[in-house]
Amino acid sequence: MSSTRFTDAKNKAVVRGMGRFFAFLIGCVLLPGTAWAQGWGNVEGRVTEADSGAPLPGVTVLVDGTNYGTATTDAGTFALRIPAGSYLLRFSAVGFQPHTDSLTVRRDATLEYNVRLVPAVLELGEVTVEESAAPSEAGVHEMTPEQVRNIPTPFKGFQALKSLPGVATNNELSNQYSVRGGGFNENLIFINGFEVFMPFRPRQGEQEGLGLFNPDLAERVTLYTGGFPARYGGKLSSALEVQYARPENQSLRGAAYASLLDAGANASASALGGRLGWNVGVRKARARRFFSTQELQGNYRPDYTDVQALVGYRLAPGHELEAVGIWADHVFDLDPRARQTFFGVISADPNTPSDLRSVFVNYDDASRETDSYATQFAGLRLSSQFSPRFRMAHDGSFYGTEETEEYLLRGSSVIYQIDPNSDPDSEEGKFPRGSASQEERADNRVDVTSWTGQGRYYFTQQRHAWEGGWQVRQLQFDDQLDEHTIIQGRALDGDFVRVVVDSLKDNATFTATQAGAYVQHTFDALPTTDRLIVTTGLRTDYFSFNDEWTVSPRVSARYRRTELLTLTGAIGLYYQQPTYRELRGSPIPGQAINDALNRDLKSQRSIQAVVGAEYFLPRRRFYLRGEAFYKALDNVISYTVENVRVNYSGENDADGYVYGLDLQVRGEFVPGLESWVNYGFLVAREDFLPSFEDTFTAGIIPRPTDQRHTFSLFVQDYIPTDPTWKLHMAAFFGTGLPYTPPIPGERIGNIVQQIPGERFSARYPEYRRVDLGATKLLTLTERGPNGPVRLEFTAELLNIFDMTNTVAYSWLPNREGIWERIPTRLTPRTINVRMRVAF
Repeated sequence: MSSTRFTDAKNKAVVRGMGRFFAFLIGCVLLPGTAWAQGWGNVEGRVTEADSGAPLPGVTVLVDGTNYGTATTDAGTFALRIPAGSYLLRFSAVGFQPHTDSLTVRRDATLEYNVRLVPAVLELGEVTVEESAAPSEAGVHEMTPEQVRNIPTPFKGFQALKSLPGVATNNELSNQYSVRGGGFNENLIFINGFEVFMPFRPRQGEQEGLGLFNPDLAERVTLYTGGFPARYGGKLSSALEVQYARPENQSLRGAAYASLLDAGANASASALGGRLGWNVGVRKARARRFFSTQELQGNYRPDYTDVQALVGYRLAPGHELEAVGIWADHVFDLDPRARQTFFGVISADPNTPSDLRSVFVNYDDASRETDSYATQFAGLRLSSQFSPRFRMAHDGSFYGTEETEEYLLRGSSVIYQIDPNSDPDSEEGKFPRGSASQEERADNRVDVTSWTGQGRYYFTQQRHAWEGGWQVRQLQFDDQLDEHTIIQGRALDGDFVRVVVDSLKDNATFTATQAGAYVQHTFDALPTTDRLIVTTGLRTDYFSFNDEWTVSPRVSARYRRTELLTLTGAIGLYYQQPTYRELRGSPIPGQAINDALNRDLKSQRSIQAVVGAEYFLPRRRFYLRGEAFYKALDNVISYTVENVRVNYSGENDADGYVYGLDLQVRGEFVPGLESWVNYGFLVAREDFLPSFEDTFTAGIIPRPTDQRHTFSLFVQDYIPTDPTWKLHMAAFFGTGLPYTPPIPGERIGNIVQQIPGERFSARYPEYRRVDLGATKLLTLTERGPNGPVRLEFTAELLNIFDMTNTVAYSWLPNREGIWERIPTRLTPRTINVRMRVAF
């Protein structure tokens, strides 16, 4: 079934402006030295050998402490464009002693500086190997905690991942993310090796809160976007490793911040001669003003709080006890009042009529929504290093969450035809097309508890490294559903009708055991050290609910073809065991939840292949990276997405495939500030099995994550002539995701019921968003408890072009009883101001 895509004149104008902006921005990024770099100077010179005076090619020239620099040509010459200021430059080459000197570069001037490098006696301890700024394994990407903080987003944490290659988004309010065509529920998340989980049943992004990842505690963030090794099991798409810092021989350090949306503080230190280290953080967010910018007006009272801590204690040399704890309480409370949404088309062509409409919803005084996510996590690990070659770790953890959803949304709606030449704030030019009243009520609750025990063992010998491990997990879900939706309507000249759209009321308890084990072997395959690194692995998993065993072989390789070119590849078999959401499916009205559980459901399976290449441009010091991937899917459990809620079918009803390409340019366009640009191409398709196929699911059709083109960008820069000012810009673009439009069903009175039409045959509008931040760095004192005390003042303009983005559609009947499509839109332009003190 075809559908007409509506947009308004404002959005069209912004789209045109956005296209011009992207063209300008890409030009600035890919063509360094353009007008935006005013206030810069140049350093030029020649590097020769001290003894013979011969030119030295390939010498690395870096601003010390950064990855910004260049390399000498075959003639030994170099040219480095750099912001005006004083710098420490480092010249290094294999076989020569490094040379470091302080230089002052003046604006619009060229400083000539020649260097003579002295040959070095090549002792093993003096050889320095420079590593790539980006991980070179297939599908692996890293971020620093500072980058996570600098990316302009409403909340700092998971939302920063959406700037990485292969990660797709169409909702700035949500922490959920899709990786290379996978679903929201296909991503592993670990904090210091302990698995944690996203909310199990969110309905919309505002409910999710801060997320369990606190970047202020982290020292490293690594995302595996595909082809991940055998140590990771249970999911199909990605694995996220967040490593919180364990202080070693460190005096007290910390930071505190406050913004218009949130506030927080963190501190870390070590004691007892470094044997004890602790790292703790607390966050609080009441983003009332941010949420109230949406079209749904009301009294927003979000209240998100979490406390996280890591404690490490060295029991004896080589034996460490580590504990991680998380307590989070996220409450979203709303008293809705009214909503007015304009949609349709304003035509500038006199031969094409305009079709501008609006819907006005007025909620009664009893309407209210309260959503709560209360999460507790505790993990304890004992790590033992028995020798330089052998170590092991054993740990146990508890994860518990209580998610509640209570709402009564009752109000009346009127659909108007709008005269585009009229005043939108007046009643003139509004012509009613139909009205209805709707009541949505829910009292839902799900309690999830998970007890996990696991062990890992590591052994290295010369050019070989072995790793193995096991895991046992006990899961319990207690589910309570009590919800209904009722539509009451009357055409202006018709009868009163009442339609119960859906009604579910039941509760169930689900308990199951998961177990798994793996072994993997990494070895240096060629005589030349670190030329070809191969990792092979085998994993097996068991799930008690359906009594299923799975076996997953995997292999990956990294080949350094030259000093500048690295090739990567991975292939493996991946399984995702069905947990409660997949097993329950979507119960139909009147069906018991226990009856909907499918004990014959099998794990979804994916054969994945990834090939990639990374090329280093030594003079620009940029990394060009590209990866192509293919996933063959079977035993697929099909699903739909409503806003951020995933509704599974509860059946292995389809096969499918995903293929695509991810490209990235990454480097320091200015010293010490890394930036990157990503482009992604993706095709995701599914084919329903004959026994589940009908008229609306016949043939090969898009999957819910079939987003053809994505573009993301994160650029950092200095203010010319003043490096204490830094600019941070993030931009996102994604073509429209598919959805299933309804078609007319049975007529009841004057209302025609809607039923699902051709599956995923229509698409949402493109997602476009640009966020900008500016940070001023000030040193308050040089005599803090651990060095200087610094103040960061940041102003962020979120959605600077005020783009109109649609995340979902709701449907209301008009005067003919036909349902009209009403867009649910995301946040408009918003300002946030943040102050952070670090010591």
